[in-house]
Amino acid sequence: MEITASQVKELRERTGAGMMECKKALTENQGNIDAAGEWLRKQGLAKADKKASRVAAEGRIVSAQEGGKAVLVEINSETDFVAKDENFLGFANAVAKAALASGAKDAETLKSVKLASGETVEEARAAVVAKVGENVQVRRLVSVDTGNNVAAYVHGGRIGVLVEVKGGDADFARGIAMHVAAMNPPYNKAGDVPAAFVEKEKEIELAKMSEKDKAKPAQILEKIIGGKIAKIVNENTLYGQAYVLNTDQTVEAAAKAAGADVVGFQRLAVGEGIEKVVEDYAAEVMKQAGLAPKA
Repeated sequence: MEITASQVKELRERTGAGMMECKKALTENQGNIDAAGEWLRKQGLAKADKKASRVAAEGRIVSAQEGGKAVLVEINSETDFVAKDENFLGFANAVAKAALASGAKDAETLKSVKLASGETVEEARAAVVAKVGENVQVRRLVSVDTGNNVAAYVHGGRIGVLVEVKGGDADFARGIAMHVAAMNPPYNKAGDVPAAFVEKEKEIELAKMSEKDKAKPAQILEKIIGGKIAKIVNENTLYGQAYVLNTDQTVEAAAKAAGADVVGFQRLAVGEGIEKVVEDYAAEVMKQAGLAPKA
């Protein structure tokens, strides 16, 4: 039977396998996409190394916590379809638990940590690659271990936040974690903002001013620029932002009311910093067939 480009595209999106592999799988299984996907999975570990070079920019952030000790781990896949697969999710959760128990400080160290199953993280990762048919990578790990209040919050599997709060309670720490997930402040407090950032913003604000404003007395000009910089600093700091759970007050005011001080936070988002490849499947199929696209 004829295998169409749309069938190949769908199977690629499901499995992350190569175009020719998908075409062969569909041919072997009379165009049945489900059966073809299973056929690709059965190709086994022999293809795991080939998949390692493919871009894995989807995936999940997973967390584990026990008291003041918590971790976030980013585990990547090539497609969101696989990020929802039970094999991938089972592996991800097992890795988070192992990261917490082991005290590993980075993803490289985590590879040699043993899971409850007895396999190392790296061995289990290779087995998952064989099952799901695409590249899977344990990319990043962040952690906190303290006697303060800690919140580990994951939103939709895509964004994870660790927050450490001195004072307050667990509910307040979780609220701050939710705020960081939503607003992604670059800095915690005004004192954490680099001087170079402030100077650059002053330069930008001055350049935006009219010649008439620039001609004002130095003390007036400084006051105008100072007000603009204060607003920018507030927008870029956790403490200066309006608290998402009560927008009538800033996070700083909310912390003060709760008798708390946010010591710091860490935030991970799936795939940030990874360059994603956008493929033109129609053009690829035509290229493989030796046909040039029409002008």
